[in-house]
Amino acid sequence: MSRSRGPGPGFAEKPTPVASSGLTHAVAASLAIALSVCLMMTFTLLTINTHLPLPA
Repeated sequence: MSRSRGPGPGFAEKPTPVASSGLTHAVAASLAIALSVCLMMTFTLLTINTHLPLPA
């Protein structure tokens, strides 16, 4: 039995892009903005909590 050359069943020679680069950049930008907002909110809440008098 000889092996056939080339890709096996179900595999393409070159991978095809799933999404356009513009969509990829938009998703990456929105994730970066969401992360920065979360970090700002965390910093703000921690700052407010340290300045408020806590009941003993």
